[in-house]
Amino acid sequence: MSEHTSRPVLRVTGVHKKFGDTAVLKGIDIEVARHEVVVLIGASGSGKSTLLKTVNLLEGVDDGQIFLQGDDITDPRVNADRIRARIGVVFQHYNLFPHLSVLKNITLASRNVFKIDKATAEARGRELLRRIGLEEKATEYPDRLSGGQQQRVAIARAIATEPELLLLDEITSALDPQLVGEVLDLVGELKQSGSTIMMATHEMSFARRVADRVIFLSQGRIVEAGPPEQIFDDPQQPETKTFLSRLRAAEPGA
Repeated sequence: MSEHTSRPVLRVTGVHKKFGDTAVLKGIDIEVARHEVVVLIGASGSGKSTLLKTVNLLEGVDDGQIFLQGDDITDPRVNADRIRARIGVVFQHYNLFPHLSVLKNITLASRNVFKIDKATAEARGRELLRRIGLEEKATEYPDRLSGGQQQRVAIARAIATEPELLLLDEITSALDPQLVGEVLDLVGELKQSGSTIMMATHEMSFARRVADRVIFLSQGRIVEAGPPEQIFDDPQQPETKTFLSRLRAAEPGA
C-alpha cells in the first residue's frame, strides 16, 4: 500500500485546548481514514464540539498538531480559509443564509470560493436537492422550510464542494423528534457513498448503525474507542459503562 493511500485523511496528535483556566481538551489523539465514519459520544461539556472546532480552525490549539491529508493545519502560517474550504461542516443550528434561496445557499461556496461557473454549480446544486428530496424547494427561502428540511439543505451545502472531510456537530439536537430520522438517513446515504465523516451525536442507535468507530470522550479525554458493537455491547471502561447505563435509563419506557 502506498503512503498516499494509507495516510489518514485526518490526524489529531496530542491536542490540548484551554478556555481561561479550564482545560477542555487534554491530549487528544485521533486518526480518521479515508471513507471512515468516526462518531464522538460523551456528555455535554466532554469536549466533542471543541474538538470539531479545532479541526475546522474555528478554535486554535494550545498544544499538539492537526493534519489534513498530511498537511499540518495547525501551523500558524497556513491560510485558514483555504483549509476550511477543504472541510465541510454542519452545526446543530442550520446557519443557512436567510436572504438567499435554497439553491443559492447550496451553490454559494462553489461559485465564490471555488469559482465554478453558475451553470455547473447550479446543476450540481439541483442534483443534490433531488438527492435529498427537496428539488421543488430550490427557489424557496430557508424560513419556508421545516427544521429537518433546513438541516438537509445545510448538509447538501456542506458536500456541494466535495470536501475531503465532513464534520457534523450534533446536527439533530435542534430538531423535533419526528424530523431526526430524515436527517440521519441522509448521513447514512453519505456513508454509503464513501464520505469521510467525523461527527458528534447523542443518537446512540444511529451511532451504532453508521459508525465504523465510536470514540467516548469525558472531561476532555478519550476514555475508550472501538467498533460500535464493542463500545455499546461490551464497554471495557467503568466510565463508559456508567455513561451508557445513564443514557439507557433516560430512554422513554426504560
